[in-house]
Amino acid sequence: MTPEQSFAQAIATARQPIDAFAALDRLTQELLGAKLFTVTTVEENGALARRSYSNMPAAYPTSGTKRVDPSRWNNIVLERHESFVANTLADIATVFPDHELIGSLGLGSCINVPILVGGEVIATLNLLDAPGYFTPERVALIAERLTLPALAAQLAYDRLSAR
Repeated sequence: MTPEQSFAQAIATARQPIDAFAALDRLTQELLGAKLFTVTTVEENGALARRSYSNMPAAYPTSGTKRVDPSRWNNIVLERHESFVANTLADIATVFPDHELIGSLGLGSCINVPILVGGEVIATLNLLDAPGYFTPERVALIAERLTLPALAAQLAYDRLSAR
């Protein structure tokens, strides 16, 4: 069974909302790996964000919402609907106030991929790893093989949460 087939089967049989993102996390790990994997739901046209899933809940828990301040990141991800890529901790520090925590975890690169429905960003897939990790080849792989599964996982999460 391919990683995508395993993912599809996991989504089809998911019983709890977290199962959908756990399946996406497994698919991501099989395809390219990522030390930190989170999904953030975007609300109120990008004004609020809520972490829905984290593979490092001690450092990045899933709870509550936070206001999203205007930034270069918002322009790239929420307005232009493009992935934000930073391959150094210095680049990450220009948009994320928690850059010291990120660095303390041995992370130094990130990609934030918008998950879109009807032309609106409903969530972001957030992957972090060592400095320089998100090469053009890995960014292309994410676009080609994780965009649709990320959407499927978010929709499954939403549907299972509504039960």
